[in-house]
Amino acid sequence: MEQSVFEHVGQQIDDTTHKATRAASAVADALEDSVIAARRVARDGADATSELIYNAKRRFERHPFETAAITFAAGIAAGGVIGWMMKRGKSLQRCE
Repeated sequence: MEQSVFEHVGQQIDDTTHKATRAASAVADALEDSVIAARRVARDGADATSELIYNAKRRFERHPFETAAITFAAGIAAGGVIGWMMKRGKSLQRCE
């Protein structure tokens, strides 16, 4: 009887160890997959940024005045939106 209890406990320990090993392996695999995906996204982002910079330089070389005017207008628009949002945020804080 005592030996069967010890055998049962030993079997439970073996099963638990096996399950823990499988879980650790699954976590390690998932982590490795995540790292690979993050590297791929970073590489793709760097490639897209390089292409964007290259295209912007080419566009500026071909159409310098139009590009400068559009960039200026976009900056003014962005500043207006940011200013409006900040003003709106202050007015909302007073209402609370």
